Amino acid sequence: MRSFDISHVPNVYKTILISGLVLSSTIIFYYVIHPKSPTNSFVVSRIEKTLSQSTFTDTPTNISHLVFGIVGSEGAWHHRKGYGEAWWQPNVTRGYLYLDIPPTVDILPWSLTSPPYRVSEDLTKLINEINPAVPILPRVLHAILEIFREEDHEGFRWLVMGDDDTIFFVDNMVDVLAKYDHTKYYYIGSPSECLNSNFRFSFNMGFGGAGFALSYPLVKAFANNVEDCLKRYSHLVTGDIIEMSCIADFGVNLSPQKGLHQIDLRGDISGLLSSHPKTPLMSLHHLDVVDPIFPNMDAINSIHHLMKAANIYQSRLLQQTICYNRKHNWSISVSWGYSVHIYEKIMPRSLLQLPIETFQPWAANPNPPFYMFNTRLPSNDQCESPHVFFFDSIEKMSDNLILTTYYRRSSRELPPCVSSSHSADYVTHIYVYSSVTKRIEINRCECCDHTYAEGAKNAVLKFRECMPDEIMA
Repeated sequence: MRSFDISHVPNVYKTILISGLVLSSTIIFYYVIHPKSPTNSFVVSRIEKTLSQSTFTDTPTNISHLVFGIVGSEGAWHHRKGYGEAWWQPNVTRGYLYLDIPPTVDILPWSLTSPPYRVSEDLTKLINEINPAVPILPRVLHAILEIFREEDHEGFRWLVMGDDDTIFFVDNMVDVLAKYDHTKYYYIGSPSECLNSNFRFSFNMGFGGAGFALSYPLVKAFANNVEDCLKRYSHLVTGDIIEMSCIADFGVNLSPQKGLHQIDLRGDISGLLSSHPKTPLMSLHHLDVVDPIFPNMDAINSIHHLMKAANIYQSRLLQQTICYNRKHNWSISVSWGYSVHIYEKIMPRSLLQLPIETFQPWAANPNPPFYMFNTRLPSNDQCESPHVFFFDSIEKMSDNLILTTYYRRSSRELPPCVSSSHSADYVTHIYVYSSVTKRIEINRCECCDHTYAEGAKNAVLKFRECMPDEIMA
């Protein structure tokens, strides 16, 4: 081993170095001679704790480290059960559904494909003491304490809270939360899509329907102080803003995370879902308030249909890929696992990335802006109105590819674009081939190659990574 030469080190540094070595040797010698001394025990304990924490931290976060707390009601579960069962993985997902009262006989015996249930604790005494503005809110916040009592010391790193009509995409939740340090205080959530909702409550609040995640240290601190917090903020009228206020008292602010969707919208949200940004889809909420996301299906069947794609390849779900067929003068936008749009005109990506405003705001506003994002209005221009195709099926191929198929919903009932010599009216199905390689660190959208024979019913797209400096506009 190469020796360390200190002959060229300044005298002051030599003195410090030699003193440090002497002190270290003295401490080690003392602990060997006095192994049972209180100081020695303390130091050994600290070392063991540090090593334990280091090992725990170095283990990649996986699904076993997430606990889900779903707050619902017995009455609502009768018609929301299908939402919970769409994403819950029995014997894999951890957590509980908290009901206000025990389930009645018509939903018993309890389905093994549903999240296991718990009945919320009786908080009558606390409610009488604090006289909250909304009596139901203490139950919602108290659920964090109740799930902490049940799951503490079981190695969980994140508590994910949501409503009984929240759809979680668990694999994506794991991938996103794994990027954060779970040993620190984190409050991860998302504001509403609706400007007015954020204005009325807070722009710095994680909306509970979209779901929010709390790291273990923050859960522990919150649980130990939840009743005092409920007393302090008994005048507030929403559980989400009470929770935000309690967390702020610990000096913690919201860490906004794209991919959590409150869906404070009305009507047809296909325009929003067809332009999802390049970030993992983590949740969807309010799906029994908006129109079913697939035509000719009800809300719950629509979610189960979307989960067919999610269960095979979740990390790409809904993320938008834009391609061009210059031979036919087409722009093609793919929301993977959901929809494909064909435009009979070359349109820039910057425009196609804007959601088509097929939806309305959650609450009527007298004047715009309505949303927390830019939109483009639906168009009857034959060159700017898309041919719309929806997800039909998915299949794993033998050559490391996934095939998703999309079908035409209906005719645009518009003539072909006057500037294009190739109409897309003939296309009834689109086949999209994509790699099974997980795309978590996404610094750029994908590109694709397009195959279509004039007048054919089927078009084929194959995703690929974009070439350096490739511009597809």
